[in-house]
Amino acid sequence: MRLPITLIACATMLAQSALAAESEKLPGSRVLASAPKPEAKTEAKPAPPKEPGRPLTEAEVAAMVKARLEAMRKRAARAVVETKNVSQNPPAKGGAHWSYEGETGPLKWGKLNPAWAKCDNGNRQSPIDIRDGIRVDLEPVVFEYAASAYSVVNNGHTVQVNIASGNRFTLTGRTYELQQFHFHRPAEEKVDGKSFAMVAHLVHKDEEGRLAVIAVLIEDGTQHPGIQAVWNNLPLEKNEPLVPVTTFDPSLMLPQKRDYYTYMGSLTTPPCSEGVLWIVMKEPIQASKHQLDIFARLYPMNARPVQAMAGRLIKESN
Repeated sequence: MRLPITLIACATMLAQSALAAESEKLPGSRVLASAPKPEAKTEAKPAPPKEPGRPLTEAEVAAMVKARLEAMRKRAARAVVETKNVSQNPPAKGGAHWSYEGETGPLKWGKLNPAWAKCDNGNRQSPIDIRDGIRVDLEPVVFEYAASAYSVVNNGHTVQVNIASGNRFTLTGRTYELQQFHFHRPAEEKVDGKSFAMVAHLVHKDEEGRLAVIAVLIEDGTQHPGIQAVWNNLPLEKNEPLVPVTTFDPSLMLPQKRDYYTYMGSLTTPPCSEGVLWIVMKEPIQASKHQLDIFARLYPMNARPVQAMAGRLIKESN
């Protein structure tokens, strides 16, 4: 079936106009940035079609539209990489380097950089061993997650997934937007002394810059589709983000039951900034042994030890 001539003509004009304005070469297109206008007084004639007098076919129109959309997708994904930098792994200042062992390990973080002093002397540090929480009727966390553009980066401390804008949760009248999520092995949090194979930290920020982290514990079990999607798109080199052609729905990382623990803590890596709202989901998700082993090959251990409670209040869902 062929498109109506009017529709084809409109699509052709729109596509040619969009491509002529494009400053970079698009996949499947022969259009480059516009050349300077000649000094001749005569009006420049538009470039003739590939075959003069022949209208574009459906396949040609579809190819042009697909190329345009692909270019837009790539630009949007690059913007995700550039703007979603709120992380538990900020770049070190003054050349300081940190790690999870030895002279640059957790016990030394506070001495590596004056800006990281909270790692040593803070009194609201994370992670913690969650125990003796007060059981109350907590307000449910309202998640608004949807399939979004994303990128995957191995930043030298963990595997991090940067998510496009538009994903958020609301709690106690405050809305936090998802910035990124990443993984730790083993889970940094403990619950009544129990350890878990891994954890995913979903980092959010509100309009005033306050951070909130949703922690989803991961235990050995069946294959997880969300984790597999991330592993499928692992970049080959560190600090070189890979931008998949597909989208990712962050709700895949949430358990079915939404009961949780909550307390005030900090980032779990330098600079160990405090004032972070922590929401730890009570129900773990599962990942297969093969999936757990893939991350272990990259990061056998990237977890900060549990920190002192320092008299903090923990609340948990009934």
